[in-house]
Amino acid sequence: MRKPIIAGNWKMYKTLTEAVDFVKKLKPEVADVHDKTILICPPFPVLKDVCDVAADSNIAVGGQNLYWEDEGAFTGEVSGPMLKAVGCKYVIIGHSERRQYFGETDQTVNKKIFAAIKHNLMPIVCVGETLEQREKGETFKIIERQIKDGLHSLDIGHWSLVIIAYEPVWAIGTGKTATPEQAQEVHAFIRGLLPKEVAQEVRILYGGSVKPENVKELMAQPDIDGGLVGGASLQSKSFAGLIKY
Repeated sequence: MRKPIIAGNWKMYKTLTEAVDFVKKLKPEVADVHDKTILICPPFPVLKDVCDVAADSNIAVGGQNLYWEDEGAFTGEVSGPMLKAVGCKYVIIGHSERRQYFGETDQTVNKKIFAAIKHNLMPIVCVGETLEQREKGETFKIIERQIKDGLHSLDIGHWSLVIIAYEPVWAIGTGKTATPEQAQEVHAFIRGLLPKEVAQEVRILYGGSVKPENVKELMAQPDIDGGLVGGASLQSKSFAGLIKY
């Protein structure tokens, strides 16, 4: 049985005070939740303080990105050892915004996955199509390329560390949401691309405008194992509501 994950991607939101205050409010709200993995991914400057506040709780913390080298002259980048040292257990890789605005490719995604695994960080690998690609009927072609190239050469033994997030780019921040049936169709397709030995173990999250109003229907689908949540993860009450769907 795959344990569901509700992961909050805060993107470029929350100062240090706001971030710490959020975690302090969320902790008692979700203290009794043991049947799901609860994860928040704050911006880099607040990670250490958030990890410290969340340390005695059931809330895990992850980074929003990492570089594939451990150290070096890479201004503005953050490495796996740095994330691990402050207390992170997860890291988001290849988010559509990283691909769209910062030139992320399937090849850089692949390098980052191996860097994460090297340092015992669980990678949440994002895949998804744009509105233009969906309208052209290219959804499955795009997803297949992203999975095959992004996760190229991954050993069977490492697949248990990997989480995949399907994020239809056309549904992120737009208020549009794939229907549960549309989401399930792509999730089932993704599972069919995975090595047979691990296909039923890998968790696949949905990441397109997940809200308290639609989370129950989405989570009822057989191949949807959780949510990568954007806007609805920024308020402790709404995020707690999602976690307790």
